[in-house]
Amino acid sequence: MNGDLLAAGDALVGDLGLTSARWQVLGAIALSAAPLPVAHIARNMGLTRQAVQRLVDDMRTEGFVRLAPNPHHRRAMLVVATERGEAAYRTAIERQERWADDLTAGLSPEGFEAASALLREMQRRLDTAQPAPAARRHPQTQGA
Repeated sequence: MNGDLLAAGDALVGDLGLTSARWQVLGAIALSAAPLPVAHIARNMGLTRQAVQRLVDDMRTEGFVRLAPNPHHRRAMLVVATERGEAAYRTAIERQERWADDLTAGLSPEGFEAASALLREMQRRLDTAQPAPAARRHPQTQGA
């Protein structure tokens, strides 16, 4: 499902010069109360700094974002959306809202509530679970 959602997002915003990943980075910038450096954006998104840096570099080349001086850290520049980036993000959100409304039309609120509760519980469990090492999960058998 995640792959299908990403592919749908790519199709939804491709003509804007965005991908789902770029759109998510623009969203992290737009939803932040203040400009952030790449490392903070990555942390907020649960991604590696290197992955976000690559996206920011590409979006900077294409005029979606610019870098601004950071008064708190000389080398960690702040990432700021340009007018082009802000316009693309607004258009993407408008499209996404219409698409999501169409996609969810006729589905019951109770179904969404149950799915949401299940996902919250799974997230809670993931946050507290420690995966067993591979050796304990799959015991090795001795050869004959």
